Amino acid sequence: MTPRPVFFRKLSNHLLNLLALGSICVALGGMGGILCTVIQNGAPVLSWEFLTAPSKPYGEPGAGVGNALLGTLLMTLGATLLAVPPALAGGIYLAEFGKNSRLADLLRFCANVLMGLPSILVGLFVYAMLVVTTGHFSGMAGTVALAIIMFPVIMRTTEDMLLMVPDTLRESALALGMSRMRATLCIVARSARNGLATGILLSLARVSGETAPLLFTALFADTWPGGFFTEPTASAPVLITEYTTNSPFESMHAMGRGTALIMAVFILIINIATRCIFHENKH
Repeated sequence: MTPRPVFFRKLSNHLLNLLALGSICVALGGMGGILCTVIQNGAPVLSWEFLTAPSKPYGEPGAGVGNALLGTLLMTLGATLLAVPPALAGGIYLAEFGKNSRLADLLRFCANVLMGLPSILVGLFVYAMLVVTTGHFSGMAGTVALAIIMFPVIMRTTEDMLLMVPDTLRESALALGMSRMRATLCIVARSARNGLATGILLSLARVSGETAPLLFTALFADTWPGGFFTEPTASAPVLITEYTTNSPFESMHAMGRGTALIMAVFILIINIATRCIFHENKH
């Protein structure tokens, strides 16, 4: 082997390493810049009153974000309860039982279409189906919209994670006398639990910041979400949009950035907790 090809091979390896390092630096720099900006502008307004007091009309003193945070929590948890069970069941069917059937192909196509739809179209659909039908905005309508957005992400992620499990685990479970369903739930799904949790977390992180579908379904209200099923419900993404873009008061802009900081910390806590709970045992 001549020295020339070796030189160029080493040079290409170094260039690829530099490109990879540069990409990591750009990603970390961008994320760090966003976090620093949010912390710098949002941290000064954080206080107990800010977290517990409800929002108020523009310009009124003593406004907080407690009702928006509670509304976001209720709608996010509700969407998770609505979307996760059928999405996991659909992903298990696609990976373990359907595979090459026509029904499975149809489900994959529908899921891909839903994943590619702009969230505002989901909001318009729920608006036509629930808001117009019932005659009022509500937190429940927002919950349904968020559940529709979560469903295809969890289902396709579940399918992909289950397909990554080696077939030897399935064959071993079946050889020991387990039924197909029990082997899938107790062996295959257990082996892929980290991936399943990641899919749920990705969908949860996505819907936590959705604004457009909530504008058409839950709208907003400067009150606590008492009438969750019959009245407009406040949410943090809509509050951030209203306070930072529509309000003429600088104090409201700061409150919007403070709410953005709270949402960023909320997502970070979920990531850390998920990794701690579902950490693989290496022994």
